Amino acid sequence: MRLRLEVFLGVGLLAVAGPVRGAEPDHVTVIKAARLFDGNSETVTSGAIVIVKGSKIEAVGRDLPAPAGAEVIDLGDATLLPGFIDAHVHLTSEASENWFRDFYQGIVRLPAEQALYAASFAKKTLEAGFTTVRNVGANDYVDVGLRNAINAGVAEGPRILTAVHAIGSTAGHADGPPVPPDRIKPGGPIEGICNGADECRAAVRYQIKYGADVIKVVPSGGVLSLTDPVDASEMTQDEVEAVVSEAHRWGRKVAAHIHGDEAAKVAIRAGVDSIEHGSFMKPDTLAQMKAKGIYLVPTLLAGETVVAQAAKFPPVIADKGKAAVAARSDMFRNALKQGVKIAFGTDSAVSRHGLNAQEFALMVGLGMTPAAALKSATSGDADLLGVSREVGTLEKGKEADLVAVPGNPLSDIHQTEKVFFVMRGGKICRRDREGATR
Repeated sequence: MRLRLEVFLGVGLLAVAGPVRGAEPDHVTVIKAARLFDGNSETVTSGAIVIVKGSKIEAVGRDLPAPAGAEVIDLGDATLLPGFIDAHVHLTSEASENWFRDFYQGIVRLPAEQALYAASFAKKTLEAGFTTVRNVGANDYVDVGLRNAINAGVAEGPRILTAVHAIGSTAGHADGPPVPPDRIKPGGPIEGICNGADECRAAVRYQIKYGADVIKVVPSGGVLSLTDPVDASEMTQDEVEAVVSEAHRWGRKVAAHIHGDEAAKVAIRAGVDSIEHGSFMKPDTLAQMKAKGIYLVPTLLAGETVVAQAAKFPPVIADKGKAAVAARSDMFRNALKQGVKIAFGTDSAVSRHGLNAQEFALMVGLGMTPAAALKSATSGDADLLGVSREVGTLEKGKEADLVAVPGNPLSDIHQTEKVFFVMRGGKICRRDREGATR
């Protein structure tokens, strides 16, 4: 029996680790466009050509000859860019116009049913031009199943790095809703809920055991939770340090959900890799982030969505959302002024999946240059996620993850919301209009 189990597990792990299917290894595609933004520079290159062989970029440049027998795709007056990356999504769920219905469905919907919704959200995200995402918290291992299904080629979606359960304290933002314990069993370390350093180390190990590529820790209050102030500091220094040190020991980066300034200081001292949201962080805290090279993932779109739909939420949530948005604009401008590294993330699920590119205009509206915003979702996110050898820029040898938008996004950042061509790993996933193909 033990031998059969070991053989089964070995076969399963090989299947999970296998390549994404779809790109023929010897097929050569030549993609032309009026402009190219490579993810490294601050400008676009005119007359761009990208040659793709199988799943990899073979060459990038101007006036490159098309290899014999290659498929040639001319996208015309468009800009080619690296596939976008979103460092903060929740692909396994999505808010609707009815918060109370969402709350109920989150309790009663079966994991197998939720997985079908997750697959549809993943496809929307990919078709919006986001070829890699970091999924920072989910339930019932739907995120792990989705990642594995995409890797196996049985579902369409972006490359996923996932966190399994977010890790936080009892009654904190990561904990479940205040439902009587005889109705829903309270969570423990295996579900990411921990109290004390030893339990927090165990929580990290459980997430890694069940498939986590990254660890999400929640030392701060949040907006979409009923029992905590948005800026509360909810974990001790010892607890957060236990999470971070254990995650780093296992080679996992740590994303920290933070709104409150004191919780941010705790997370910075502990050595997290990124701070998500950061609404109430003060200039001295941002200076500490800059000194340690910690990324800020501002998720501006989430705040905009909550405020725009405040009437659908319970008053306590609506009030927290308004307070966070009122503070976050100055925080973001101060982060830019101080040179804090900024990565692109949306918190999609709060907003609809597939609208991720709306974050670009929000970043630019608060003072970021269009080029810096584009780099935050390409080379910047790739660096944060630890995948810069594979994706994030258009360079020879990297995965053939490309998107195209009409016109020039450096002149109009809203063009990022009009993606019409998507290639992931050499496979065309979206093509809305015909180019000059021969």
